[in-house]
Amino acid sequence: MANTGNTLLALITGAAIGAGVGLLYAPDSGENTRKKLKKDAQEAQDRLNKHYKETSSNLSEKAKKARVDFEKRLEETLSSASHKADDILAAMETKLEELRKQNAKLQKDKSGKSSGNSPDKAVV
Repeated sequence: MANTGNTLLALITGAAIGAGVGLLYAPDSGENTRKKLKKDAQEAQDRLNKHYKETSSNLSEKAKKARVDFEKRLEETLSSASHKADDILAAMETKLEELRKQNAKLQKDKSGKSSGNSPDKAVV
């Protein structure tokens, strides 16, 4: 952006110097000189407007591209996080089932020892 500002400043400075030199060496009358100055000023303004539109368009395109890239990365991140969460939940469910089995076995062993000869009874 700084480069664009320098270019714009150089363009305006060059136009002003050119207009000043033209006035000093102009063999034309004041009316013709004013017409030329007006024409030159209009051309400079047109160039500036064109440059502004191009710069604005470039910035808009870059902003749109950045937004699309961000949305794509966000979607990928959310999808990855969702898959990881599913994996963690599945692992926790497996571990919970193992703990339930161990608990049932311990309950069965405990009830078999405390009731004497009836290991068939299990506490639920």
